[in-house]
Amino acid sequence: MKARLILEDGTVFTGTSFGAEGESVGEVVFNTSMTGYQEILTDPSYCGQIITMTYPLIGNYGFNRDDNECLRSFAHGLVVREYQEFASNWRNETTISDWLKEQGIIGISGIDTRALTRKLRIYGVMRGLLTTSDEPVEVLIDRLKNTPHMHDQVARVSTKSIYISPNYGKRVVLMDFGAKHNIQRELVERNCEVISVPYNTTAEEILRFRPDGIMLSNGPGDPKDVPEVIETIEQLIGKVPMFGICLGHQLIALACGADTAKLKFGHRGGNHPVKELETGRTVITSQNHGYAVTHESLAGTDLEVTHIALNDGTIEGLKHKTLPVFSVQYHPESAPGPLDSGYLFDQFKEMMDAFNKKGEKIHA
Repeated sequence: MKARLILEDGTVFTGTSFGAEGESVGEVVFNTSMTGYQEILTDPSYCGQIITMTYPLIGNYGFNRDDNECLRSFAHGLVVREYQEFASNWRNETTISDWLKEQGIIGISGIDTRALTRKLRIYGVMRGLLTTSDEPVEVLIDRLKNTPHMHDQVARVSTKSIYISPNYGKRVVLMDFGAKHNIQRELVERNCEVISVPYNTTAEEILRFRPDGIMLSNGPGDPKDVPEVIETIEQLIGKVPMFGICLGHQLIALACGADTAKLKFGHRGGNHPVKELETGRTVITSQNHGYAVTHESLAGTDLEVTHIALNDGTIEGLKHKTLPVFSVQYHPESAPGPLDSGYLFDQFKEMMDAFNKKGEKIHA
């Protein structure tokens, strides 16, 4: 069946559909990872986005139940040069086309993904409409332009109830803005008890758990779309150690008086070099974000830069000058991507140990 991707500037890409049939609207972005499409598609941070994979062959090792980063996908479409209908891997359980169909996600293959990626790099990410219908292009462009922008992505992807991953070590409250499963795995591997809470949980409710630390997860959308969370973080900073990843990093910056801005085409992939300023070493990181903390906004705040992106100089890490708070823009939990930055979870645990050597809990 024919499928079409129509961009808001009027560009039309025509290819072959796989996965579900229908129509969807989303922000068209590109990811440069060569592997890990299953983890990418199940990353809640892609809520409302149509994902373009720059690697030309997708689906060749299929899907399995173990590698999901969320129980469902919040993506609004998948764009590939070529998808492999017959997966070949001993862990494979279903094909990418069948899995997309189960999830209600439209896939399009057979288009020039290099041309699409170049357009997004030159003009910036833009919204698109992905459809398997035969309606006239003019009608589809008009519908695309009249579709409202999403501003509730965090509410869509966050857990709706509190749940616990029990353990005997430090107790960490994970504020779930669209958390990937591997964040919990990394904490549990370090003997932490993880209490996952909805994004709009109040500071009083969080402190009632008497946590040893607070983890701010990754998540989709503009960090300024959740002002209530920024206010909550302001109330929590300094009470217990805090570690933020991706959206959590941006929210910490906003809570401390800094600012964020949208990037032209974002950072999405598993091959982004980041320099750690204290040691001078470079790590290769997994990234997925469209916003970044601005350098000039740090003036007058108590934050200092700890990491920078070597590709474009954007801020990739922050820490508070006096309080036990730090964050990174990239994904130390990987999944997919390199494992270079897993040590940050060790630093978080060490920070919790140092903050309260006597084991006393913080009361609300």
